[in-house]
Amino acid sequence: MEEDTVKLISAEGFEFVIDKKAAMVSQTIRNMFTSPGNFSETRLGEVTFPEISTPILEKICQYFYWHLQFARCAIPCILSPICQRLRPQTFMFICIYSSRENLCLSFYFRKESEFHIEPEITLELMMAANYLHT
Repeated sequence: MEEDTVKLISAEGFEFVIDKKAAMVSQTIRNMFTSPGNFSETRLGEVTFPEISTPILEKICQYFYWHLQFARCAIPCILSPICQRLRPQTFMFICIYSSRENLCLSFYFRKESEFHIEPEITLELMMAANYLHT
C-alpha cells in the first residue's frame, strides 16, 4: 500500500483505501498514525474498526473527503459579529477559547455543499463519529 493512503476496515471486513490526508480528519485516526512507538496501525497503514459497520464506515469516509473540500480555515473572533448577522443556514461558526487567543472556526456551507445524512443511519453514525472525534 502507498504511504499516502491508509486502509480502514469495517466490522464485516470491507476495506476502504483512502488518502491519508482524508483519514487525518479524524482525531482518533490521527493519533493512531502519529503516536510514537511501533504500533501495527502505523506499520501496516491500516485500522480495523470491529464496532463500525460497512455502511457507516463508508459514510464516514465520504465525510472525510467532504470535510477536506468544504471546511474553511480559522479566522479571528473579531469577525464573529459579522458571522452572527449572516443567515444561519449559510454560515455556521463555533467560537473556541484558548489561553493564547480566541478563534472563530468558520465553516461556509452553500446549499449544494451540504453533507447529506440519511435519517435511518443517524444514531449509528453519531456513535461512530463520537468515537472517531470527527
